[in-house]
Amino acid sequence: MKKLLGISALLLPMLLSTAHAETEQQQKMTTCNKEATGLKGEERKAFMKSCLSKPKVSEAQQAQRDKMTACNAQAKDKKGDERKAFMSTCLKGN
Repeated sequence: MKKLLGISALLLPMLLSTAHAETEQQQKMTTCNKEATGLKGEERKAFMKSCLSKPKVSEAQQAQRDKMTACNAQAKDKKGDERKAFMSTCLKGN
């Protein structure tokens, strides 16, 4: 009985991690399918292959990308050292 409980304790985390991975893959498939609306044939196939192979982006990474995009938009009329100083300040959130 103790061996059975020991084996169960070792296998349970592996089963849970597998279920979690399937859920992430299913979410990715759902997202890619929504983005592929209107595409057909080879174009859709190529898009889905590309979309599904992209690594997952964390919320922190996405927030940083969003911040970079916003700061770049604000700095479009700045050049050289002025732009560097502005981007540094903007990206730090000050």
